[in-house]
Amino acid sequence: MSSPATAPPVPNNLKRIVAASLIGTTIEWYDFFLYGSAAALVFNKLFFPDSDPLVGTLLSFLTYAVGFAARPLGALVFGHYGDRLGRKKLLVLSLLLMGGATFAIGLLPTHATIGTAAPVLLTVLRLVQGFALGGEWGGAVLLVSEHGDAERRGFWASWPQTGAPAGQLLATGVLSALTALLSDDQFVAWGWRIPFLLSGVLVFVGLWIRLSVDESPVFKAALAQAAERRAAAGGAGAAAEKMPLVAVLRHHWRDVLVAMGARMAENISYYVITAFILVYATNSAGLSKQTALNAVLIASAVHFAVIPAWGALSDRIGRRPVYVIGAVGVGAWMFPFFALIDSASFGNLILAVTVGLVLHGAMYAPQAAFFSEMFATRMRYSGASIGAQFSSVAAGAPAPLIATALLADYGSSTPIALYVIAAALITVVALACAQETRHRDLADVDADPVRPGAPAPRQQADADSRIPGA
Repeated sequence: MSSPATAPPVPNNLKRIVAASLIGTTIEWYDFFLYGSAAALVFNKLFFPDSDPLVGTLLSFLTYAVGFAARPLGALVFGHYGDRLGRKKLLVLSLLLMGGATFAIGLLPTHATIGTAAPVLLTVLRLVQGFALGGEWGGAVLLVSEHGDAERRGFWASWPQTGAPAGQLLATGVLSALTALLSDDQFVAWGWRIPFLLSGVLVFVGLWIRLSVDESPVFKAALAQAAERRAAAGGAGAAAEKMPLVAVLRHHWRDVLVAMGARMAENISYYVITAFILVYATNSAGLSKQTALNAVLIASAVHFAVIPAWGALSDRIGRRPVYVIGAVGVGAWMFPFFALIDSASFGNLILAVTVGLVLHGAMYAPQAAFFSEMFATRMRYSGASIGAQFSSVAAGAPAPLIATALLADYGSSTPIALYVIAAALITVVALACAQETRHRDLADVDADPVRPGAPAPRQQADADSRIPGA
């Protein structure tokens, strides 16, 4: 007989869960990417006006990177409470934090008004954004993964991943429209504030949808099992259940390292292709801001469309093979990528960014299911979030900063291409050390994943004996 945790979900319910996760992640990524685009386009002038233009851009990207530094803290805090209280409550909180910080940036006085206090306040708000996003990703993908069926988990779990290109599409689209409608002086004077203030409206829409969905049935089943174990043990396991992080580091440290390595190429390539491209295309290739934004806009639409297709393919051939295609592909594409941009042709620019994002999608699409399937239910939010977000400090955070510094030092795209290729090699090595997870039953709430070459999974009772609080 099927248990509530393993019974196939009602299709309409699953679609509502997917929609809630997608809309929420779209809004959060809109907020996060909006900052990145503004950092490349105007923040150097507004908050660091006394610096050389390229140095000002470096300082602007430094505040951009600060948001990544806060993401691991968000992963720890949201992961801990998400594994104790549930996915839904923490997703509502992350949306409120992100939206509030972004709206506040739109009201922030600039350096011309309050001097050095302006970049300090900007950095604080960026930290809040990073903290919120660090907790958002794990909860959003788990809510879908734990509702969906195993046979199509890669497809359904990839939909929250489309929130990244959707947010990029929305942020770039709004900025592109404003730069087309306003003069440069108008955009710098007040037009840049509009997209940030728009976030306040979007947050209300996201909250309305997120509050209407149910908690993950897999998590509720795991919570009930944990309560039964504590009752049977006379409450002795209660203390251990309070620290999912300890359980992750004890039972899943290899999986955390694999997830961190897998993210290197995915994270670095994405921010080089979408954020640094705005600097490179305008400063080195001589293209306009509008042209660069339009190229990212078109490529992001294609990126949105291909992610579910890559997710579906991972259901057929596995998470690792699809991920490897993306890592190898994006590394091989870097030299053609910059060569196409250097041609200063709009068509070639679109081709460069689009192919780069399609290959990135092969890594990003299976990532949600892949990371979810690595960890047991009562430590899954912590494990997936830690693996994903700790790597962002070394990968996505400094990527635009490193790429800009390499361009300033060498005046060439070659070191930047080699930088991305090195990240791709790290990811391939990490995937070689990983196991295939696509057949794992997420309702098997406490069992550890099987290592390559290991015997078949032990019975639930054996697994329970090794899990904290069992």
